Amino acid sequence: MTGFGKSQVQLTSRKVSIELKSLNSKQADANFRLPNELREAEPLLRQQLLAGLQRGKIDCSIQTEGTDGSAAPSINEELALQYLHQFRRLNEQSGTQGDALGALLRLPEVLRESKQDLSEQDQQLLSEALEAAMDQLRQFRHSEGQRLQADLHQRLQTIAAKLDQVSPLEGERKEQVKKRLENNLAQLQASADRDRLEQEMVYYLEKLDITEEKVRLRSHLQYFEDLLQEGGAVGKKLGFVSQEIGREINTLGSKANNAPIQKLVVEMKDELEKIKEQVLNIL
Repeated sequence: MTGFGKSQVQLTSRKVSIELKSLNSKQADANFRLPNELREAEPLLRQQLLAGLQRGKIDCSIQTEGTDGSAAPSINEELALQYLHQFRRLNEQSGTQGDALGALLRLPEVLRESKQDLSEQDQQLLSEALEAAMDQLRQFRHSEGQRLQADLHQRLQTIAAKLDQVSPLEGERKEQVKKRLENNLAQLQASADRDRLEQEMVYYLEKLDITEEKVRLRSHLQYFEDLLQEGGAVGKKLGFVSQEIGREINTLGSKANNAPIQKLVVEMKDELEKIKEQVLNIL
């Protein structure tokens, strides 16, 4: 969701420059910095910005530069003369001299900004300039999205490859469980019915079976990949799917009961955490 865009437009009496910066955020949040003469346009600009960019923490900075004298501030002459008379009395009483005019122009309300309402044409031009800046930002986001898609695709393949390495270890895991149960019985010096022992082993191994978790995990990985190919604003969906992927990996780890499989689970979790971090950058 990060990006940058800028544009300029010439209005009736001023040149306007617009800059947009976007950072990652779960919601759409716009912060405007613009001069007082454009405050009346802020509600419509905000609505346009949030509708066009959807998500992200967006900073919109708008600056103006007057191109004729109509936008120049005016001097409140009546108030300025009152201040000036007071300055003269103070000078006579104190016997000091100073830059009365310079101090005068810095006093409150002496300089008044020229208030000019935006015409419909100026409002339309301002809206078009904002749209142009948004187009640049969207292009920036699109380029970033292509890089993210390639990175996420690679990480999904890594998880799938590690899942493939689990299957050959399952046969070894079953033999280990069987031997461990038999050794425990031998240490107890207890005799057991062979058929009953086999039934208990089958029951125990069924509880440790991870076939369903592997099937669901592959399904979630494929759905995640499909969403990446679908494009559009799929960030929230990808976040939900990544949670489901994590749930299946955790269950697989808790039922693994095998050091090599648990090692693969840890490596899959590491890749998933990186995926979750990247998903935060997607609309």
